[in-house]
Amino acid sequence: MQGRKSFLSIIAVIACLGMNLVYASVTIPMYLVSANGQGQSIGTITAEDSFCGVLLTPNLHGLPPGIHGFHVHVNPDCGNNGMAAGGHLDPGKTNEHDGPYNKHGHLGDLPVLIVNQDGTATLPTLAPRFKLAQIINHAFMIHAGGDNYSDKPEKLGGGGARIACGVIKE
Repeated sequence: MQGRKSFLSIIAVIACLGMNLVYASVTIPMYLVSANGQGQSIGTITAEDSFCGVLLTPNLHGLPPGIHGFHVHVNPDCGNNGMAAGGHLDPGKTNEHDGPYNKHGHLGDLPVLIVNQDGTATLPTLAPRFKLAQIINHAFMIHAGGDNYSDKPEKLGGGGARIACGVIKE
């Protein structure tokens, strides 16, 4: 019985990583923010439904190295230096920034985006709390700073300025 449980656990992990159980996907063009909403292209993020959430695969360049806050914002608009995107997607009106793994916080809270020393970001991540259909007609936002998944000591994880944005369309 123990061997069977281990086998099933391995199968579940493979499924959750998006391998062989991807249902739908979209590719989102990402741009540096600007006053008119679309600055220089920095690549794409592919979002794919999987058994355990949405698999996000960035193919980005031209970003500052380090850890960056990464979120789904309410409005499908990157204008006004990213401010037109509004706040984090929070359909449950939780008003809490608790990170991507806490069901009591913003639905739009995603795992941080890790940017390499050469300005590229290619490390996939899993957003476990939603399906792709829930984020269509919203925006991905990359922030200048990291994200501590808390409202303390700074609001919204301390990510700061909005530096890149992309509208999520079907």
